[in-house]
Amino acid sequence: MSTSPELDQMMKELKEIDDTKVGVRGLVDSGLSKIPKIFICPPEKITKNNDDTINSPLQQVPIINLEGFNQIPSRRAENVGEIRPALETWGFFQIVNHGIPTSVLNNLLRSTREFHEQPKEMRMEFYSRDNTKKVKYYSTGDLYQTKTAQWRDTLSCDFDDTTKIDLESFPEICRKEIGDYINRVNELNNVLSELLSEALGLSSNHFASLECFEIQRLLCHYYPPCPEPDLTIGIMKHSDPYILTILLQDNIGGLQIFHKNQWLDVTPVEGTLLVNGGDLLQLITNDKFKSVEHRVVTTKAGPRMSAACFIYLSKKNQSKPYGPVKELLSYKNLLIYRETSFLEYILYFASKGLDGVKALPHFRLTNSDN
Repeated sequence: MSTSPELDQMMKELKEIDDTKVGVRGLVDSGLSKIPKIFICPPEKITKNNDDTINSPLQQVPIINLEGFNQIPSRRAENVGEIRPALETWGFFQIVNHGIPTSVLNNLLRSTREFHEQPKEMRMEFYSRDNTKKVKYYSTGDLYQTKTAQWRDTLSCDFDDTTKIDLESFPEICRKEIGDYINRVNELNNVLSELLSEALGLSSNHFASLECFEIQRLLCHYYPPCPEPDLTIGIMKHSDPYILTILLQDNIGGLQIFHKNQWLDVTPVEGTLLVNGGDLLQLITNDKFKSVEHRVVTTKAGPRMSAACFIYLSKKNQSKPYGPVKELLSYKNLLIYRETSFLEYILYFASKGLDGVKALPHFRLTNSDN
């Protein structure tokens, strides 16, 4: 297949950055005052303020207080009643009093920073784009799919079985902190599985019975301060292809969600966790719960740290077909999506890259299919 000289040059530059194995952090350490050309995004992908993208401080993602939800029936019902409209309208909600000590959250953010700021020789040992590796460090996300480098580095940790975490394979500088955090998030994930089931009017164990609420991956992101933040982006606009994402972020800010045709800042609140529905959640709820697009803009402040925990199917179920929950269907709520497996979905999602076009519509039924 022939390629243009421009594309060939772009891919060459991408490979040169990748071959350094020191990421965006390495570029910053070199003292650059202007970002390399390969990081410059098309203006329409990073526009922060115009008629369609208004950065408004007046609206905030709903905050849900889980304190006492399991001891007081009325409190649990209140939480369910808050989660339902949050996922129907926002696709996001924040949770406080979630049971994870602030010290565990802070330790994970601290150790994430320590991993990314340790001598380059230490982090280079983990540098890889081999998707079969359970633990890997890489830069700029899906580098060869977006064709534009993104201003971030990532430590990725995969979990085959969240009840038996093999900490020895993780970098020593952060392995204990990751283990402590994942063990706590696993407990929270079970809670969310129940509350989301109830928010759909189903039995509390419905999602558990589908075996689709498993912690499978943790991405520890590092966004260095950027000398030209108006020219590049940390993560391009996208929706997550999973069931659920639980996000921990520091106090720097930069995360934005697309709500009512506006880009809204998600203002960090200490001690909170941000939860958002993914494409597969929207699919199996037949559009009841939404998977909303979001992005991370760059800043001269920082570095910014975040940790995204992805919830989806265990390996044994990733080839199993899943479709909209039958209990949610009726003559007023007709079937919208065909059945698909997680592997089929993620392969299609990956083949597109973060191109600003959602993958989910590809799996919608036509009118003749209903």
